[in-house]
Amino acid sequence: MAKIALITGATSGIGAACANTFAVQGYHLILIGRRETLLAQQALHIEEQYGVKVRKIQADVRDKENINYVLETLPLEWKNVDVLVNNAGLSQGLDPIDKGNVEDWDTMIDTNVKGLLYVTKVVSSWMVSRKSGHIINIGSIAGKEVYPNGNVYCATKHAVDALNKGMRIDLLPHGIKVTAINPGMVETEFSIVRFKGDEGRAKKVYDGLEPLIAQDIADAIWYVVSRPAHVNINDMLIMPTAQATATIIKRD
Repeated sequence: MAKIALITGATSGIGAACANTFAVQGYHLILIGRRETLLAQQALHIEEQYGVKVRKIQADVRDKENINYVLETLPLEWKNVDVLVNNAGLSQGLDPIDKGNVEDWDTMIDTNVKGLLYVTKVVSSWMVSRKSGHIINIGSIAGKEVYPNGNVYCATKHAVDALNKGMRIDLLPHGIKVTAINPGMVETEFSIVRFKGDEGRAKKVYDGLEPLIAQDIADAIWYVVSRPAHVNINDMLIMPTAQATATIIKRD
């Protein structure tokens, strides 16, 4: 069987771009996403366009029991995952700590940290048994800096940054690579989700500059994965030319 990539948050943005990029390279895919209709359309398109096999899993990474079940009940040949892309993640709200919505905090922590851990625990155990694999964790500039009103989102991405380092240490004896990909401003559904469907407010985030697009990040991920066996890119920070830091941005 060809190599296999498992991608979470696969139905849009960086996840969808990664799915297409890996399919072009002949990888079979396990795609995890919450939106069943989008997932079905995506799988059909990829199979028809690229001639690879796609295993679609409609699931929310926050649901520990379900994630364990849908992964552990995969046919044995689908457990030979070569690349795990932990892409599922989100931001909710942009409020100071005293005005924050606790439900938003829970959603971010449960998705960005705990969801990543639930998937990684299962898939890394398969990789350990084969002494082979590559885990790509999608972090953020928010995991390198803290910006006003970013509090809990930044905290979750700082946690991901720490987990990258911890995973790399723990999995080193088994020959498993671990890479952190940390984007700056990428125009996807990210801001629409952060502002809970307010497309007007989301659009203003990118006014006056050319942000990254999802394919830019997918290209970087493929570069990392395609390095020789003795090379691991530990950490990559990718920014649009118009962005120097999380908050210092050149707008026209």
